[in-house]
Amino acid sequence: MAKVVLGKDELVDLLVVALLAGEHVLLEDVPGVGKTLTAKALARSLDAKFTRLQFTPDLLPSDITGSMIYRTDTSQFEFAPGPIFANIVLADEINRAPPRTQSALLEAMSEGQVTVDGVTHELPKPFMVVATQNPFEYEGTYALPESQLDRFLLRTSIGYPSRNVERDILTTHQSGEPVDDLQSIVGAAEVSAAQANVGQVRMDESLVDYLLDIVEATRHHDAFQVGVSTRGLLSFHRGCQAMAIRRGRDYVTPDDIKQMAVPSLAHRVLAEGIFQGGNRGVVEQQLADLIEPIPVPV
Repeated sequence: MAKVVLGKDELVDLLVVALLAGEHVLLEDVPGVGKTLTAKALARSLDAKFTRLQFTPDLLPSDITGSMIYRTDTSQFEFAPGPIFANIVLADEINRAPPRTQSALLEAMSEGQVTVDGVTHELPKPFMVVATQNPFEYEGTYALPESQLDRFLLRTSIGYPSRNVERDILTTHQSGEPVDDLQSIVGAAEVSAAQANVGQVRMDESLVDYLLDIVEATRHHDAFQVGVSTRGLLSFHRGCQAMAIRRGRDYVTPDDIKQMAVPSLAHRVLAEGIFQGGNRGVVEQQLADLIEPIPVPV
C-alpha cells in the first residue's frame, strides 16, 4: 500500500490494524486527497473484491444490500446481491444519504450479513467498510447516527501530502495509475486466519485497568456530554490487540494503547457545545489532554 499511498505510513498502519481487527474505518477529509486510492490499494494488496458506493440523497437501501428479482426463465424470484457483497467496500460521502439508507449498513457492519425479505445472506470474509465524508461541507448532508459511528473502529484523515511527496506523486502518475500495478501479497483466507488470532494477543491486567481508566474518564469529564460506550471499549481493546500484531508482537504495550486511543475514541464522545461532526480537532485535543495525566503502567 505504501508504494501508492505515498508519505502516509501512519494511515496505512491504521487501515491494516482495522483490517486485522475485523472492523471498519471512517475517513474524514476534503475531496481529492486519496481516500478512494487508499481503499483500492488495500483491496488489491489482499487479492480481494473491491466495490465503491457513491452515497447520494436518492440512494435506496436495496441499492446497497441487493433485492429480489423475478426470473422469467425460471418463473421464480431470485436474490440479486448488491455492492455490499465485497471484501473492501468504499462508502463514499456516506453522510449524503438519508438515515434510512445509512442504516442499511448497520447490520452489515456489525453482523457481517444482510437480511432481505426475511432471508439472511452472509457477506464474504474478510469484510471491511471504508467510509468517507467531507468535514467542511454540510449542505445536503445527514449527520451519522451515534449507533453507526460506534461501528467504526477508527476515524482518521489523510491530509495533504508534503511538497516532496507531491513531487513524487507527479512522477509516479506520468505513466498511469500506480494502484493498478499493485500485486496481491495475501489471500482472503490468510486474512481471516490472522483476524482469528487477534483475540489471542495478551494484555496484562495493569493494561486492562489502564484501558478502563481511559474509557471511564471520558464518561465523567466535564468536556464531554457522552462518553465511550461498552461497545466502544470492546472495539478499542481489539484495536490495541491488532496494533500489537501489526508491530510483530503477541502482547499489548502501553504505546499500543496510546497510539489507538484518539483515533478509536474521539468519534465516540460528544463534546459540550460542539455538534456532531463539528470541530474534530478540538475534540481530539480534549481527549488527548484527558488521557495525558492518567498513570501509565510500567
